[in-house]
Amino acid sequence: MPSLRQVLGVIMGGGRGTRLYPLTRDRAKPAVPIAGKYRLIDVPISNCINSNINRIAVLTQYNSVSLHRHITSTYNFDPFHHGWVQIWAAEQTVTSADWYQGTADAVRQQLLEIRSSGAKYVLILAGDHLYRMNYAEMARFHWEHGADITVAVQPVSPTQASRFGLLKRGKDFSISDFVEKPKDPKVQKRFISRDDPERPYLGSMGIYLFNTDVLVEVLATTADDDFGGDVIPKAIHTHQVFGFDFDGYWEDIGTIRSFYDVNLSLAQPNPPFHFDDRDSLIYTHPRFLPNSIIHGAHLNNTMIADGCTVGQAEISDAIIGLRSRVADGVRMRRTYLMGADYIEEGLRVRQGVPLGVGKNADIEGALIDKNACIGEGVVIRPFPRGTNLDSDFYAVRDGIVVIPKNTVLQPGTVIAPG
Repeated sequence: MPSLRQVLGVIMGGGRGTRLYPLTRDRAKPAVPIAGKYRLIDVPISNCINSNINRIAVLTQYNSVSLHRHITSTYNFDPFHHGWVQIWAAEQTVTSADWYQGTADAVRQQLLEIRSSGAKYVLILAGDHLYRMNYAEMARFHWEHGADITVAVQPVSPTQASRFGLLKRGKDFSISDFVEKPKDPKVQKRFISRDDPERPYLGSMGIYLFNTDVLVEVLATTADDDFGGDVIPKAIHTHQVFGFDFDGYWEDIGTIRSFYDVNLSLAQPNPPFHFDDRDSLIYTHPRFLPNSIIHGAHLNNTMIADGCTVGQAEISDAIIGLRSRVADGVRMRRTYLMGADYIEEGLRVRQGVPLGVGKNADIEGALIDKNACIGEGVVIRPFPRGTNLDSDFYAVRDGIVVIPKNTVLQPGTVIAPG
């Protein structure tokens, strides 16, 4: 049986992240904060580390400074360890002067680095999914079945079928056909692979394990830009492609709505995902912050990170991120307050408004990015689902009000429908 030391993890850093805008206005998608203290990139890197895959490359190109800073300050292995986490940024070379054009093209442009690593297997991962997975089990499946390519798959219901690339899999786990996000019910029926009326389909999770020589072959001989839409469907007819079952929690959080819903679900009594699984931790940058201080607040279904100060506020169904400041009289519901990058000396003020959420603010249905200054008496209300708006100091995505990073809302500002 081959060794996990022969596996190289390659995490896609993403492009412009337009579906998560304006959270991606100033940062790469994998650098977006999740659950008050983590970054999206922490999930696939932690899964790799917990699976004993200790050579990890993160492919980046867009707004990548904060992502680079987070990775280089967080994932440093000791000198006796054989692993590393490296940034492979898009760059001009003698063979290419272009940005990454898609997932497959990004890997194609880094084939020299992949070959130089000496890895016999390459695990391709996305940087914007929330899940916990032991990739070692997928690697063993790959080796036992003599696969050229293995695709991680999960059961899919008929209502979700149009959101996934669907795979037709035989009893020997080999994949014989693929269709990308089919809308036609007749097409969907051809891809039933499970004897389960509630979840009869198998959907691709965007996780691929390649033999390195096969990866080099399929990328060097084509100009295909995307794995899911181009490379995998063609490889099914030329190589041994198998589907590895995964039936745990998995969520693609590439849109504002999914990002918002997933985060708020983490503060519920029985969250669908736990960051504190002692056997498979999600790691992040270690910070030496003081304990959070609560001065008479009423809290319900609320997750609070380190370094916060919360006054006599009423907060429910919310996440309060690192170094947040919430003043007296605040009412906050169904909101993710991401916090701040710094703790103010004295009381930092921008445009006359202190950092954090000011007195008597009334906020519901919002995503408030880092370093926001929300003035006294500000009112924020969600818009009807499907509403998308852009303003100089806020945006609305699918009805959710998003306050971008470093925004100042003057006292008395009202953001509400009508």
